[in-house]
Amino acid sequence: MSVQPAVRAEGEKPATREMFYAEALGDALRLEMRRDPNVLVFGEDIAQHGGAFGVTKGLLDEFGPKRIRNTPISEIGIVGAAVGAALTGLRPVVELMYVDFAGLAMDQVVNQAAQNRFMFGGQARVPMVLRTQGGSGRGNAAQHSKSLEAWFAHVAGLKLVMPATPADAKGLLASAIRDDNPVIFLEHKLLYRTKGDVPVGEHLLPLGTADVKRQGRDLTIVTWSREVVFALEAADNLAAEGIEAEVLDLRTLVPLDKETILASIRKTHRALVVHEAIKRAGYGAEIVSLIVEEAFDDLDAPPRRLAGLETPIPYAAHLEKTVVPQVEDIVRAAKELAS
Repeated sequence: MSVQPAVRAEGEKPATREMFYAEALGDALRLEMRRDPNVLVFGEDIAQHGGAFGVTKGLLDEFGPKRIRNTPISEIGIVGAAVGAALTGLRPVVELMYVDFAGLAMDQVVNQAAQNRFMFGGQARVPMVLRTQGGSGRGNAAQHSKSLEAWFAHVAGLKLVMPATPADAKGLLASAIRDDNPVIFLEHKLLYRTKGDVPVGEHLLPLGTADVKRQGRDLTIVTWSREVVFALEAADNLAAEGIEAEVLDLRTLVPLDKETILASIRKTHRALVVHEAIKRAGYGAEIVSLIVEEAFDDLDAPPRRLAGLETPIPYAAHLEKTVVPQVEDIVRAAKELAS
């Protein structure tokens, strides 16, 4: 069944509907499965239960058990099956319950999914999406709260998406499903119940395009995933004190939109990179190195990283908040940088 995009007059904005982040993801899956019969979804408890966070709720009723498949509790088996399905021409979307469990599947991710197109001279494709949930904030403790984007970003052959808003989640997931390369799609578990206006019907956003979520002149906050929400609140607080921060949401880490990053830095002349993952060897270092290598003469101050502490995520709520950047931490670092 093919779903045709709505025809709009030139310049007309698309119709939107307020959706939860999880609902927007489910909408993207539903539309892509209607459009392309080769798209199938599988993972633990994704059928009748609708997945651990409800993203796949209702898909079983519409598409049946051949395209919405529950799997055993075996991450390496789930991802291995997806790689095999993709190599035969299908477009599997896999859900791993938590990113912390991705280590169990890394052989299939790193040595198979990421490498097959290269190893076979382009004759083999792996159009596979691996969706999984990361981040802290729910009291899930150390084994269910990691931020591991730097792992995946280091592997040649993988694309990496980390949307912060419902509209971006829908548009980027649809594009990821249509991509002929393996895409790691990391969702923060505390974003699932956030709301926003989402285009109705087909909605595609190109991978590798950052988005300026707020214009500013005094410094650029470069961030992604849940820290975008914190950065926007911090920017409001800073504006009340006369500091106008630009908030740049990377949206995709691989491919990276270098041009938008550099254009923002050349405008504001200061960079604060914020992420939840620990600072050591975090992806923020990649952003800072890009800025220093290609926009050094445009800087009025050294770029700064604000990131998670080098410790496992605690269970206790008050401790959990202390180990990842909060709104007040971003405000404080931005003030120091802008002074």
